[in-house]
Amino acid sequence: MARYLFFVNQPYSYSILRPLQEAIRARGDELAWFVAGCSTAPLREDELRLETVREVMAYGAVATFVPGDWVPWFFPGIKVEVFHGLARNKRGHESEAESDHYRIRGWFDLYCTHAEGDTERFRELAREKGFFSVAHTGWPKLDPLLKEAANSGCPEERGGRPTVFFASTFSRSVTAAPELYDEIARMADSGRWHFLVTLHPKMDPEWVARYRALAGPNLTFIESDEDLIQYLPQADVMLCDTSSIMFEFMFLDRPVVTLNTRMPGPWLIDVAEPSEVEPALERALQRPEALLSSMRAYSRELHSYMDGRSSERLLEAVDWFLREKRHRIRRKPLNLWRKLKVWLRLRKELAITRGPSVRSHL
Repeated sequence: MARYLFFVNQPYSYSILRPLQEAIRARGDELAWFVAGCSTAPLREDELRLETVREVMAYGAVATFVPGDWVPWFFPGIKVEVFHGLARNKRGHESEAESDHYRIRGWFDLYCTHAEGDTERFRELAREKGFFSVAHTGWPKLDPLLKEAANSGCPEERGGRPTVFFASTFSRSVTAAPELYDEIARMADSGRWHFLVTLHPKMDPEWVARYRALAGPNLTFIESDEDLIQYLPQADVMLCDTSSIMFEFMFLDRPVVTLNTRMPGPWLIDVAEPSEVEPALERALQRPEALLSSMRAYSRELHSYMDGRSSERLLEAVDWFLREKRHRIRRKPLNLWRKLKVWLRLRKELAITRGPSVRSHL
């Protein structure tokens, strides 16, 4: 029986890792969660949490899965990068956000990629640096959405009034939440639409409070620490700005409407004014074939696999690495300064004392 560890330092990590948890349990193996820097409230009663570094060291996982860009280097087992999002450009040109996806910091042994494009890029980097391997597995977070897409009907088959999932990012330069507030309030009040609304955890608290106050028979407000995966299949169409969640929603084979997005394309309907939103949503519900074709093609550029089995492939990739690659890669860079920063960060966030299980690895 193998043991695995999930390293979480952002609230979005829970929904990324839970499909992988199901695959691990289906194998008859064990897993535990280690949370640093964010709330543990989303953890469920049947999910084992390790609270200290000493517990992690004693647990002895064969692999640690990480949906972020850092991990304590001294944790047992190999370190596996699964990524916190799909590889795409948020500004429509080469940017810091895009280059961060391919930044190699020396923490990981295995990168599990999502599509042909990012797999090729990471394999080039692996050949250049020599201290990690790459496996093209797909993203575990999409597994439940892809299974839902395969089993659910089109909106017109499901009946009822249209449900709109509104999601907005927090950056003031790209968020549509302030601009859309009055329009969403009006549309919800009309009774013709039902809204599911969620805002980024870093959103201005004033706007969070205002949208939360709209909750009622026609609008459901979803708190930022809830698992959004369970809500996405309830919507017929998404209304968004430049939040990456819109690409995840597309895998349900349902359309997206945006207001002044920084990532425009034929795979969505983008409008310039709030007054144009309702007609755009009505058009999206007609499911124009050109829109759907572009959306499906773009989705395959972002993620190669549509079978909902990326979690199983990820575990197979770990098996492959442990069996064939673990002792064939070069040693990682020392990264002494980065290691010191990680150690200090853990001490600050978890109040870890200087026990030998930590200090002996510095």
